[in-house]
Amino acid sequence: MPRSRHCCGVRASTRSRSERSRDRFGGVRKRKVTPKDVAVFSRQLATMMSSGVPLVQAFEIVGRGHENKGMQDLILSVKSDVEAGGALADGLRKHPAHFNELYVNLVTAGEASGILEAILHKLATYLEKIEALKSKIKSALFYPTAVIVVAFIITAILMIFVIPQFEQLFAGFGADLPPLTRLVITISQYFQEYWWLIFGALIGSVVGILKAKKRSVAVAHFFDRMLLKLPVLGGIIEKASIARFSRTLATMFAAGTPLVEAMSSVAGACGNIIFHDATLKMRDEISTGSQLQSAMRDTGIFPNMVVQMVAIGEESGALDAMLGKVADWYEQEVDDAVDALTSLLEPIIMAVLGVIIGGLVIAMYLPIFKMGQVV
Repeated sequence: MPRSRHCCGVRASTRSRSERSRDRFGGVRKRKVTPKDVAVFSRQLATMMSSGVPLVQAFEIVGRGHENKGMQDLILSVKSDVEAGGALADGLRKHPAHFNELYVNLVTAGEASGILEAILHKLATYLEKIEALKSKIKSALFYPTAVIVVAFIITAILMIFVIPQFEQLFAGFGADLPPLTRLVITISQYFQEYWWLIFGALIGSVVGILKAKKRSVAVAHFFDRMLLKLPVLGGIIEKASIARFSRTLATMFAAGTPLVEAMSSVAGACGNIIFHDATLKMRDEISTGSQLQSAMRDTGIFPNMVVQMVAIGEESGALDAMLGKVADWYEQEVDDAVDALTSLLEPIIMAVLGVIIGGLVIAMYLPIFKMGQVV
């Protein structure tokens, strides 16, 4: 019998090692939990509940079947709280990094009113649309940023490694170099001597600006205001902020959240500090008895069409439906604007790259052409 127990222990240990290896390399991998994971979880949980599956069992099924080990651990952690008799909202509230105030408040309202299933469906739809909107904004920013970075790296390589070879060649010409060639060689010498300072200053500036934006309200105000004033891109960011404002408020209002209480969560979801502060100002006006339409008009940042749609929604008692239509409209506007921006940027970026690289090539070959003419 002892031998049998020992064998079982060896097998258990082997299984444990194989499971760990599978989790690490071939099976469920632990990755960072993303908003997309939360959206999928909300949709799956709502679908399970619609099928009549009890809440704890639904958590077990969704958790065990998730491909992300990090999300699996999160779901099972909330499940254990619910299984112990706690409210779902209380379990979610323990993980603020993944379930924000808006999510927890809506789940609380759903549990209190007995419509948790419907609330989860609304949350899933909301998260899916918000993530799609974020993806569009990121794609609009990523393409030009990536091209600029690549162009800078290529230019730096030419300045540090290629131009010096031409400089050595030109040293024995015994004639004055063209002004453009001298300028490029001078810049190249600075790159060779201070490349570490140039790269460090650029990277440090980007990191410093991002940190300052997070820590300083004044810096965040400045940059968000400047972003809204940018040509083309500023319009996209403004439309995206209005879409997120409308989508969030429509979701919370449809779930039965009082308007004043909803505004705090809406402010955090706008994605731009200018709209965030305007929403909090609207909340204060609404709490004193003002209508939503007049509070929006007083901020001066919402287009007249949005204010009029909200006014119609308030008068007809269908504010959530009107806000949903506004969100749909501006989400489509963002899609169209991003597509137009991409089409516009492609030829501009190619032209800029052609001028930079072509200018460097011409600058290096001008002395050769000049020597050929002399000969």
